Amino acid sequence: MATPSSADAAVEAAISRVLDAERAAHEDVDRATRDAAAIAEAARATARAIIERNERRIRTLRTNFETRARHEVAAIEARALEQDTRRELTPDDLARLQRAVAALARELTGGLA
Repeated sequence: MATPSSADAAVEAAISRVLDAERAAHEDVDRATRDAAAIAEAARATARAIIERNERRIRTLRTNFETRARHEVAAIEARALEQDTRRELTPDDLARLQRAVAALARELTGGLA
């Protein structure tokens, strides 16, 4: 049978091991918490970089679209102005017009014109 002093020493040693294990566990938890925070911050930094890159791409696309749209609108307006411009009829134009009017008159009058 163990003497009380050796039993006390064994209990104290066991308590010391438990306290050391608890301290080590707390350190592990603290380290894991710091690691998790670092991983989360790295993920947030990556997400911010992706967002910034996408915003730059969107700005570029929007600028390119607006530029193309302005050019296309200008081209359409230029064509519209060309079509609105009066021009003198050539003799061929007048002859075609007279033939078309005569054909329409025949059609409307049942061939009496």
